[in-house]
Amino acid sequence: MARQAPPSPLRRLLTYAGKHRKTVRAAAICSVLNKLFDLAPPALIGIAVDVVVKRQDSLLARLGVVDVGHQLVLLAGLTVIIWGLESLFEYAFGLLWRNLAQTVQHELRVDAYTHIQRLDAGWFQDRSTGGLMAILNDDVNQLERFLDGGANDLLQVATTVVIVSLSFFALSPGVAALALLPIPVILWGSFRFQRRIAPRYAELRARVSTLSATLANNLGGIETIKSFATEDAEVARVAAHSDAYRSANRQAIRLSSAFSPLIRMAIVVGFTGTLLYGGKLALDGSMAVGTYSVLVFLTQRLLWPLTRLGATFDLYQRAMASTTRVLDLLDTPISLQDGGQAFPLDRVRGDLEFAGVDFGYPDSGPVLRDFDLKVPAGSSVAVVGPTGAGKSTLIRLLLRLHDVDAGRVCLDGQDVRELRLRDLRKAVGLVSQNTFLFPGSVHENIAYGCPGATRAEVQQAAMAAEGHDFITALPHGYDTVVGERGQKLSGGQRQRLCIARALLKGAPILVLDEATSAVDNETEAAIQKSLDRLQATHRKTMVVIAHRLSTIRHADHIVVMDHGQIVESGSHETLVAAGGLYARLWAVQTGQRAPAAA
Repeated sequence: MARQAPPSPLRRLLTYAGKHRKTVRAAAICSVLNKLFDLAPPALIGIAVDVVVKRQDSLLARLGVVDVGHQLVLLAGLTVIIWGLESLFEYAFGLLWRNLAQTVQHELRVDAYTHIQRLDAGWFQDRSTGGLMAILNDDVNQLERFLDGGANDLLQVATTVVIVSLSFFALSPGVAALALLPIPVILWGSFRFQRRIAPRYAELRARVSTLSATLANNLGGIETIKSFATEDAEVARVAAHSDAYRSANRQAIRLSSAFSPLIRMAIVVGFTGTLLYGGKLALDGSMAVGTYSVLVFLTQRLLWPLTRLGATFDLYQRAMASTTRVLDLLDTPISLQDGGQAFPLDRVRGDLEFAGVDFGYPDSGPVLRDFDLKVPAGSSVAVVGPTGAGKSTLIRLLLRLHDVDAGRVCLDGQDVRELRLRDLRKAVGLVSQNTFLFPGSVHENIAYGCPGATRAEVQQAAMAAEGHDFITALPHGYDTVVGERGQKLSGGQRQRLCIARALLKGAPILVLDEATSAVDNETEAAIQKSLDRLQATHRKTMVVIAHRLSTIRHADHIVVMDHGQIVESGSHETLVAAGGLYARLWAVQTGQRAPAAA
């Protein structure tokens, strides 16, 4: 069975924007009416010529207005009315099309961003931030440009062709044949142009995405570029991608620029045919001078707008290439579905369990194999082990950034895949080793998860994270703007704000993934004391992942991981005495002689 062709980008766009059908219909009607009144002046000119030449024998005289002066007054009145209506509908279609363009642009961008947020974390591993930004900004803007003017241009050209063609055949079929002779050539050239230009614009959008990704990556890593003195190499890289974009654009421009001149030459044939043949008929007396005037003006009004088809189709193809990319993003399936079962925060005890968990990232080997771990509610469990042992993966599975390949991750005995994602993630306060701050004030960043928090509550969280003193020393205290990604603060300061943010969230489960790796020993000890006090008073379930074993030596239970499995567990003293992997790690960090490996 032959495979069905995918729907065209325009059909997909119309399906997406189906709720705006009434607006589209109203805008289209206004565009058509505007063009109808725009085509009326040539008819008025023909009638005026008829009045001047024939006077009492003119068309208006035959309609009952015999006096020549009254005929001219009537023409003047009709002119004012027609021009007024033309201006009214021009305002109306401009208002409707432009507002529709802004609305569809807004909805498409927000829907695409919302969809991106629902995609699982594994999807982002093969995507670049710059490429996604190109879709959300540049591609959506291309569609807005077409809806802003291109749709109206296409409708008005179609209206012109229909109305003028009917008028020509009514006035002079012979002249109409000559005037409309270029139309089939123009339409054939337009469709051929569309087929040839479409793949060029698809290539162009891909080049834009690559260039945007490179620029975003380099701007994010500007300190690394400077530290390695590779500015020239990165300029060359950006220049290469920019030149590839320029080259792709040049191919499209070469084709689109040739369209209008070729169409113009076809139009000349129709215009000169009307001029010569119609003039001959007027000179022979077989055609009225007023009719000849109307035909000449209408020929110009018919054919010259067709020269804009090249620019309009160019805009259309750019918009359709961008539309395809945006709608393809919206059609990306969401593999990680919301469980849907409500689990209010006041019901969460904080009991965690990993039961027989197998997991591996795409294009890599297994990370966890038949992994089992229980964390009783209100207890503190530390997870340690060498890099790549799978420690941080546990947190990603708990938060359902990924789903297990086999086994279960449970919260209070319920599989996290069955719970509503929003409720699950509200129950966990995470401090990641990758600190991230938003470009706002210190207060806004700490209160990010609790936007209604008072200044006193924010300060209390900052004190618990040992951040209050350095915050009050900032130029504007809690109102100091931290800059993009918190670049105005040191690494340790950023980390303390992230800890305060997690503490203010008030989640019954607190997860610290290398949370004190960027602070000094004194601050680490103070933070640890605050966390111990918090755990003692509020009995939070705490999962601490750390390389610095001094951070977790007082945990209720310590789990040692290696190659995706638990190889040791117990208290700090028990593990040191056992002389295993934990003892060797402790000896390395404390400068002692490591025990021999078993």
